[in-house]
Amino acid sequence: MPTVVGVIFKRNSKVYYFDPDGLELQINEPVIVQTSRGTECATVVTEQINLEKDELPSPLKKVLRKLTEHDGAKCIANEAKEKKAFAECTRLIESHGMPMKLRDVEMLFDGSKLIFYFTADGRVDFRELVKELAAKFKTRIEMKQIGVRDEAKLIGGLGPCGRALCCSLFLCDFDPVSIKMAKEQDLPLNPIKISGICGRLMCCLKYEFDTYSEFKQAAPNLGVEINTDRGKGIIVGYNVPRETVVIELETQVRFEMPICEVHKKLGKNTSG
Repeated sequence: MPTVVGVIFKRNSKVYYFDPDGLELQINEPVIVQTSRGTECATVVTEQINLEKDELPSPLKKVLRKLTEHDGAKCIANEAKEKKAFAECTRLIESHGMPMKLRDVEMLFDGSKLIFYFTADGRVDFRELVKELAAKFKTRIEMKQIGVRDEAKLIGGLGPCGRALCCSLFLCDFDPVSIKMAKEQDLPLNPIKISGICGRLMCCLKYEFDTYSEFKQAAPNLGVEINTDRGKGIIVGYNVPRETVVIELETQVRFEMPICEVHKKLGKNTSG
């Protein structure tokens, strides 16, 4: 099995695997790698591990070197160029009255391309803008339109929970999220409470959806009568995180019972 090391790039939390090519690399160490876009700066996030060939891209690209002092200076210079390009592109967008908003600018490590990330409600004719930017910065220009979820991932921020956005912290891809996931978890269907700062349904609605679905499939229906050690009652709710069922007695007292005990009681009632 090939030995690989996982790295991430500045604007992407997805882990990509590269051949360490004999280098002894530490976690959080900056490196220079070869990608389909050219040479890029990345950060090591895993120890060297062995993976099956079918789990890896083919051909497997190599880590070129650890970040040198010269490479570090180039990264700083690129960041300065990105800021300058951002300011100039914003000025041109405003001067042309274009229906778009610039969100970020990325310069490839080798300086071969400037990538401008923007949002817009529809298609934008930016051909003249590209010509002006290419003339100004003497390099290839790429305009990349992104959606609101990509925008949140790119910019970052805090979610309703008070923690850093999942998309900017660790999510690699955006899985589909539906209102059904909120309903299954008995969450309020208030858009303000179940939407992220991007305006879309929160990605975290998917995290526990399977757990809730599996529990409710295994749990008795609401309204089912059950004989307990404390008297006759009715199932009126679920506490999925605790894997319990809420039972209301004839005295209107409520208590929780583990679902495994509920099944035993119902099985005994049915057989008896």
